[in-house]
Amino acid sequence: MDRGKPGSKMHILSDADGLPLRVGLSAANTHDSLALKPMLSHFHMGHETHAGDSKPTRLHADKAYDIPHLRRWLWGKRIGVRIARKGIESSERLGRRRWVIERTMSWLTGYRRLNHRYERQPRDYLAFLGLAAALCCYKRLLKLTM
Repeated sequence: MDRGKPGSKMHILSDADGLPLRVGLSAANTHDSLALKPMLSHFHMGHETHAGDSKPTRLHADKAYDIPHLRRWLWGKRIGVRIARKGIESSERLGRRRWVIERTMSWLTGYRRLNHRYERQPRDYLAFLGLAAALCCYKRLLKLTM
């Protein structure tokens, strides 16, 4: 958390291949862990499976998400966690999976409109972020169909 830092943070939930599933936005001076529950809230969390509904089975995250109540909440939703523990584990071991989300962030910030925040309203910036995520999904679809 950077106190007094102006701007905004992008929050991205992606699949194992880096395809953006959900994007979010928060103020730059808020803690990352506050965005976890809203990001996961749209997934179907029931015990039965429905066609088209899928919930995450495992969450990989950095040490910012190592908070006991978040771990309990994820365990209650039957989502496995792979979060480096503060003061115990090195975050280097997460690097095997961490590069996927870093690549996704790079794809999204590759769009000039998202590299710097030009919009004054958060809803406008979030709309461009959602559009960039949709373009990433479209490009992946083109790659798979060709």
